[in-house]
Amino acid sequence: MEVFLLALRKGLTLTDVLITVVIALVFAVIYSIWGGVYTMLQPLGLHLNELVYGMWFIAAVVAYLIIRKPGVAIIAEFAAASGETIFMLQFDVILMIYGLLQGLACEIVFAIVKYKSTALMVAVTAGVAAALSTLPLDWYYGYLGQLETWNLMLMIGFRVLSGALIAGWLAHALYRGLGETGVLKLVGAPAPERSERL
Repeated sequence: MEVFLLALRKGLTLTDVLITVVIALVFAVIYSIWGGVYTMLQPLGLHLNELVYGMWFIAAVVAYLIIRKPGVAIIAEFAAASGETIFMLQFDVILMIYGLLQGLACEIVFAIVKYKSTALMVAVTAGVAAALSTLPLDWYYGYLGQLETWNLMLMIGFRVLSGALIAGWLAHALYRGLGETGVLKLVGAPAPERSERL
């Protein structure tokens, strides 16, 4: 109930939505290219390609760090996944469902901190949550049930690590970099504070 009231008080403005969509479109282009990076690493085996999987969660975290309002993470990740299908010229509902769940997982983390913290650990936790949110769908649509336990644990470990490093740490580094260039002031977002580095 408290989170719902917070969402009503901190409603998204048109500017918030436009900034979120721009962030999503930038990452939609990156997402559509990233499939090639993921595929190139597949032949190496041992699930090394999972170490780059976290890029597909980054839009939600970056959008939240900049705007810090309820709903931003879901909008950003869903729009980025939808945009990816457009850039790939291939309408893919499943990909959009993945985006929705990843955004929702991040949103839960941000709701826990009441949309106030931009600490590195919040970003990392959101990246991990997004990584974990992909596993039930992968199990349903994929081959996870056929993997040996050690192989499954390796895959999950690499994906979670990727979520923490790429969607969490890298997103936070991008946010801080934007703050140092002064771009955040142009969109009305507060600059990162030194106290929120961890």
